[in-house]
This record gives sequence, C-alpha cells and structure tokens, in this order.
Amino acid sequence: MRLKNKVALITGAARGIGESIAKAYAAEGAFVYVTDIDLTNGLIVAQAIGSSASFVFLDVRNEKAWSDITDSIIETHGRLDIVVNNAGITGFEESFEPHDPEHATLEAWRSVHETNLDGVFLGCKYAIRAMRVTGSGSIINISSRSGLVGIPAAAAYASSKAAVRNHTKSVALYCAEQGMKVRCNSIHPAAILTPMWEPMLGSGPDREANMAMFVQDTPLRRFGMPEEVAAVAVMLAADESSYMTGSEINIDGGILAGSAGVPSEKT
Repeated sequence: MRLKNKVALITGAARGIGESIAKAYAAEGAFVYVTDIDLTNGLIVAQAIGSSASFVFLDVRNEKAWSDITDSIIETHGRLDIVVNNAGITGFEESFEPHDPEHATLEAWRSVHETNLDGVFLGCKYAIRAMRVTGSGSIINISSRSGLVGIPAAAAYASSKAAVRNHTKSVALYCAEQGMKVRCNSIHPAAILTPMWEPMLGSGPDREANMAMFVQDTPLRRFGMPEEVAAVAVMLAADESSYMTGSEINIDGGILAGSAGVPSEKT
C-alpha cells in the first residue's frame, strides 16, 4: 500500500497507459480520479476499480475545467497528492494527414500542442495550486521517446513531447524555489502496446509479423506493456522517490541506449 491515503488525478485514463496507472494507484491504496473526454470508457475504468475511484469528464484544454475539478477535490478530500498528466494525441486519430515539417497544417500543429502541451501546462498549474494545501505532492508528466529524438513524420507530436520534458524541469525548479515539497518528473515511453497501435498491427495471421516488424530495432525485441509504465508511475508517486525531481525516466526497451545484435542461441 505505497500510496495509502493519497488522492490522485490522472488524465487520459479511459484506456492505455492512463488506465493502467489508475488501476495501479488504486491497488496501492490511493483514491483515484479517472479523467478523460471518453465518457464511456472512463466510466468503465472507474467502475472496474470500484469504490476507490471516481470518473470525472475533463477536457485538459479547458482551464475552467481544471479549476473546477481541483477545487472540488480539495473540498471533498482536503488534499491532492498526485497528478499524472497523461492525456495526449498523435494527431493521426481522425485522419492520416501529413505531419512532417513541410506539409503539416498550422491547424493540425496547434491541435496537437493544445492537448499535449497546453493540457500539461494547465495540469501542472492547477496541481501546484492544489498541492499548496499540504505543501507536498508529486506531478508526473507523460512525455515520450519522441520528446528526446526527432520524428520526421510526426513533427507536432515530437515537438509537443519535447516541450513537456522541459516544462517538467521548470515546474520542478519552481516548486523547489517556493520551498514546497512538490516534485515533478517525466516518463518517456516508447513502443508501448496501447490501443493506438491496433490499426497498424491488424489481426489474424499477420499480427505477429507486424508486431515483430515494429520492434525489430528495439534491443529487447518486444513491445512494452502499459503496466510496465504504471509501475514506474507508482514509484514516482510514492514517498520512496522523495529525492527525485526534474528527472526523466525512459521506458523504451533500450531504444535510446543504442543498437543491439540479434540474441544468439545458447550452445
């Protein structure tokens, strides 16, 4: 029960990484606010967790919505200990329009940044204000491997995630300057098997071949699982990581470490 008596808010928690973090936090003793714009799946996740979770519709781009939900949490629980800014989009959800630096539209660029960056800015802003009540807390921003390297076909996504990485450090330093025990760290996943991948992986006999193709440059030669990201999010939320702030943790199967040869069979 590493998060016993803590109150957590997680954005984009209706599926994927956010869902896994919500379930992991509840299993560790936290009360979890499952938030998303996906009403149907958000309610399903909260109901699956049970009495230690509540679903609240939250559009992370809406500042008033952030103000309202954090005020409500403080009124109800008297504290907000953990905020995970997980909600994000690739820009390819509705259509596969070009997102390279030459052909991306300004509208598409702004749309991705509005969710991925503005949403994180607002999440951090209102987390800090709410955490002033106790003077402590943990803010965890979900960035990406794409925030550390360039992605030619997803320029807006890579740009937004790089900005999340750096804003995390600004928040960490600001809270330290304020004399608050509020920590802010970022997680950088890559090749995590979430619903985002399903259209590309397909089904049937080609699925395994497609999966192998997408992870062939990953030293561990497999996809990561959302639960593996959630495990790191638990650690960053727990008191055991109280000396970590402004840090970034890669969960990428070794991609950023370099290349590795194909494992040889033991003789």
